[in-house]
Amino acid sequence: MDTEAQHSERGRSSDPEERSRSVLLRRRFWLAGCAGAVLLLLFNHFVMQPFQIPSRSMEPTLKTGDRVLVNKVAYRFGSEPARGDLVVFDGTGSFVQEAPERDPVAGLLHGAAAALGLAEPADTDFVKRVVGVGGDRVTCCDKGGRVEVNGVPVDERYLYPGDAPSQVPFDIVVPEGALWVMGDHRSQSRDSRDHLGSPGGGMVPVDHVIGRADWIGWPFGRWTELEPAGALRDVPEAGGGHG
Repeated sequence: MDTEAQHSERGRSSDPEERSRSVLLRRRFWLAGCAGAVLLLLFNHFVMQPFQIPSRSMEPTLKTGDRVLVNKVAYRFGSEPARGDLVVFDGTGSFVQEAPERDPVAGLLHGAAAALGLAEPADTDFVKRVVGVGGDRVTCCDKGGRVEVNGVPVDERYLYPGDAPSQVPFDIVVPEGALWVMGDHRSQSRDSRDHLGSPGGGMVPVDHVIGRADWIGWPFGRWTELEPAGALRDVPEAGGGHG
């Protein structure tokens, strides 16, 4: 009996120690999970962020539901967006005159989910292709129905099959520090053409660019690098230099 009582007493005395170790392990797992989430959010905020494609405006290059990886350091060290780049930008003041009001808590949760590619982006965020940069003259359409940049017709093979380069004629000069952007699925894209009469004339300020879309990361079957459009990269600079 004495032996059984001693074993029982030792068992009871060890329970608090086991519970303490269990609580400590749970706290460590919780802290490690929180630290990992914070590091991931910081990485997404400053370096590379998933961006969920919300519409058909960039087909066939990007499809609804694709997650692209946005390189946020592409333009931070002296480089600027170039013709042909796929850019994600904040359209406030250009495509959207005022950001819609949202409950602060809901906005914070949605922003965190969007930063992880788990939710559609904010209503003010867009992805388009850069067609003109500061100083460029962009017109449409020439006798062949093509977009011209600095007097050179562009062979836009990335357009959605059957789409015309534009149903809306335009002739603009892009101000310095701004971009003229268009979707690849022109008949489904509300882009710079749709804001010609708005403040800013459809131009996107360079400092509103969030980053360059470099990869399709999801779904895995569509994993691929997103190359800039060579036809736009080969257009000469305004004034005769070659870009």
